[in-house]
Amino acid sequence: MSVQVEKQEKNMAKLTIEVSAEEFGAALEKAYQKDKKKINVPGFRKGKAPRKMIEKMYGAGIFYEDAANIVIPEAYAAAAKECAEEIVSQPQISVTQIEEGKPFIFTAEVALKPAVTLGDYKGVEVEKSVIEVSEEEVEKEVDKERENNSRMIDVDDRAVEKGDIIKLDFEGFVDGEAFQGGKAEDYSLTIGSGSFIPGFEDQLIGAKIGEEKEVNVTFPEEYHEASLKGKPAVFKCTVKEIKVKELPAADDEFAKDVSEFDTLAEYKDDIRSKLVEKKEAQAKREKQNKAVDKAVANAQMEIPDAMVTEQVRRMADDFAKRLQSQGLTVEQYMQFTGMTADKLLEQMRPEALKRIQNSLVLEAVAKAENIEIGDDKVKEEIEKMATAYKMEFDKVNELIGEAEREQMKADLAIQAAVELIADAAVEVEAKEEPKTEE
Repeated sequence: MSVQVEKQEKNMAKLTIEVSAEEFGAALEKAYQKDKKKINVPGFRKGKAPRKMIEKMYGAGIFYEDAANIVIPEAYAAAAKECAEEIVSQPQISVTQIEEGKPFIFTAEVALKPAVTLGDYKGVEVEKSVIEVSEEEVEKEVDKERENNSRMIDVDDRAVEKGDIIKLDFEGFVDGEAFQGGKAEDYSLTIGSGSFIPGFEDQLIGAKIGEEKEVNVTFPEEYHEASLKGKPAVFKCTVKEIKVKELPAADDEFAKDVSEFDTLAEYKDDIRSKLVEKKEAQAKREKQNKAVDKAVANAQMEIPDAMVTEQVRRMADDFAKRLQSQGLTVEQYMQFTGMTADKLLEQMRPEALKRIQNSLVLEAVAKAENIEIGDDKVKEEIEKMATAYKMEFDKVNELIGEAEREQMKADLAIQAAVELIADAAVEVEAKEEPKTEE
C-alpha cells in the first residue's frame, strides 16, 4: 500500500491511497466466498457456482463493491497513520480505479487539525462579577425548605380555589364525540399551575366536590396532536378531592427541625454564607469563560467545515444518549418538539465551532506555557474517581488504560491553561449602560 498526501485550502487534504493488485484480488475472493450462496446460476446449486461463471453471467464487477468495502477500512486506517497529519474528520471516500488485476486506488478527503496563532491571552480584561446576596434570596431558600416540609390538608367544606391541589375525573369531547387521550380518572392537578389547556383550570374554580362541571376550551393552534389543533372542546369534570398545602411557620422551631441551628437568624446566616460561596464559584466560572473567550477572539485559526461537521456529529450522539437515559428516543423528541434532524444539527453548529476554537486555543496555550501533567496529577484524578464511585483506588487504577491516562493528561493540561488565562486576567468594573432621555 502507498499513500500520497495533497494539502488543499482551508486545512483540507486529499489522501490518494493505492492498494496492490494482489491485495485487491484477495478481497475479491473474500467477497465471492461471502456472496456466492446468495446468487443463482442455472445448473448449479446455490453456493456451488464457480466465481468466473458468476462474473460471466452477472458482469465482471459483481464483487467489486463488496471487495472495496473489505479493502477500504484497513487501507484508510493504515494510510491515516502513515501520513503523519492529524486528521480531525471522517473521510469522504471516492474510488478512482477498480479493476481486477490492477492496483485498487481510492481517495479520502479529510480535514486536518488547524494551526493556531495565539494573540494576547495574558492580561485580557474581563468584567468583574458583583457578588451580592439579597434578603429576598435568603427568604426564597427558607421558603423552599418550608415547601419541602409542608403537609397536605384535606378540604371538604368549600369549593375549589386557586392554588388548591385537586383530584378529578374528566372526559373530553370534540363535536360531541369523545377523543383518544381525553379521559382520565383520579387525575391530580394544581389549580393555577398552567399545566392544562389555557382556561381549563380557571373554570374549575368554584366547583364543589362531587358535582359535575362542564369546562369549555379551545385547543391551541400549536397543539401537538394535529387532529385537535384549534378545535373547541368540552370536558365533563368531577372534582373528587380538594387538598391544600400547609407550610410550617418560619420560626426558631422550624430552624431547629431542618438544621443544626437553634434560631432562625442563625439558620438564615448559614444560608447567606452558602449562597455567597455558590455565587463566588459561579463568578470564578464566569471569569474563566470570559477570559478564554477573549483569548480565542485574539487568536487566529482557520477551522475546516468538515471538522465542525464531525464535532456536530459527536454532539448529536451525546444528545441522543442523554435522551435515551431519560427514556426518550430522538424520534420521540422530534415529534414532541416539532424539530427536524437538519434543524437540530444546524442549531448545534455555533456551539460546535466554539468548542473547537476553545480546545485549539487552550491546547496552544498549554504548549506555549510548557504545561505538562505528571503521573502524580493523574493519580489524584483517579483517587477522586475512586471516591466518587465508592471503589478501591487499585481497582479503578487497573481499569484505566494507557489511552485513557493520556486523555486525562490532555484534559488536565487544558484545565490548567484555563486557570492560567483566568488568573492573569484583569478584572474591570462593568460599564454602565448610557441613559436615554425619555
